[in-house]
Order: sequence, then structure tokens, then C-alpha cells
Amino acid sequence: SDYQQLGYNLRSNLFRGGPLKSRSLMKDSYTPDIFQKATIDPRHWHGRTINELGRWYEKYFLDLNVQKAMKEKYG
Repeated sequence: SDYQQLGYNLRSNLFRGGPLKSRSLMKDSYTPDIFQKATIDPRHWHGRTINELGRWYEKYFLDLNVQKAMKEKYG
């Protein structure tokens, strides 16, 4: 039966789990100097500072909250 096959597989350790050492396609694709050059500047993120992003998200979530409140009040 299926139950006995499952028990056999568990006893014989066919389900060994994942690999002990994981590999990353990104790390395998690039040389180590790329990672040394790619320093992340927290103050400048893709041309925007964190303060600009914070203000944008504040406005965005405020807009979402207003839309939700309008939908609850007026349907």
C-alpha cells in the first residue's frame, strides 16, 4: 500500500532533504570583483534619496487609506 511504501522510503532515507551547500546563479555567473565594486549607498538609491522614497510612500499609503475610507463610506 501507499502507507507501507512511504514507511519504506522514510526508513531507507530516500528523502534526504535539500543540499547542505546552496548555490546561486548570480554568484556563479559573475566574478568576485563585481560584488566588490557594487557598493550600495543607502543615501542614493537609483537616483532617489531615501527621504524622497519615504515621502512618496507616505503619499501613496495616505491615498490608499483615503480610497478605502471612501469605499467604506459611500460604497
